[in-house]
Amino acid sequence: MSEHTVSAYDEELTEMAGKVAEMGGLAERAFADAVSALVSRDHELAKTTIANDERLDVLHQDVEAKLIEMIARRQPMGQDLREITAASRIANDLERVGDLAKNVAKRAIAIDSNLQSKKLAIGVEHMTELALGQLKQVLDAYTRRDAEAARRVQEADAEVDAIYTSLFRELLTYMMEDPRIITQCVHLLFCAKNIERIGDHATNIAENVYFMVTGERLPEEREKVDEMSGTV
Repeated sequence: MSEHTVSAYDEELTEMAGKVAEMGGLAERAFADAVSALVSRDHELAKTTIANDERLDVLHQDVEAKLIEMIARRQPMGQDLREITAASRIANDLERVGDLAKNVAKRAIAIDSNLQSKKLAIGVEHMTELALGQLKQVLDAYTRRDAEAARRVQEADAEVDAIYTSLFRELLTYMMEDPRIITQCVHLLFCAKNIERIGDHATNIAENVYFMVTGERLPEEREKVDEMSGTV
């Protein structure tokens, strides 16, 4: 390629990475706002979070369209192909983070305001803090092309899973003790699962960042047991 063509291609890659980073910022905000709405029982914030998801969806469509165009015109190979492939996969994960955050916000509205448990709230907030930290760290790793930081994000997922398991068991106990709150506890259970899944998406992003930078795969993640079914 000519020097001008290479320069234009580099600009396209930079623009693409910028859009993915913008998606990351929107996904982080949606996640934080959804859980804040859940814990504080702020229905207006929940409604705003739900409405704002459309912007993330539109941006995701823009990124996908741009990536398809770049592949068709540039026919990238090697590092450039890894950059484009990683951007596509990361954008997909971020769109799913937005969907999960929206679901938490919807359930925040559905949960009865009379259902109170300080211990559960602390558990949800702590799990959110860890999962949001994963998301922030992995997006920084993507921006800096930092493979080692991406690897650390993958390793941190175990703590999020452990808190989810603890919350799951506590919610089951509450439901057995008082059947009147089963519906509300189920909403909380799905909120906790959505938060745990956001941590999983951060791990997916970490794997793609690592591959983008090094051309190698991260070691296989440990098996994860689904507490709902008792299966992996």
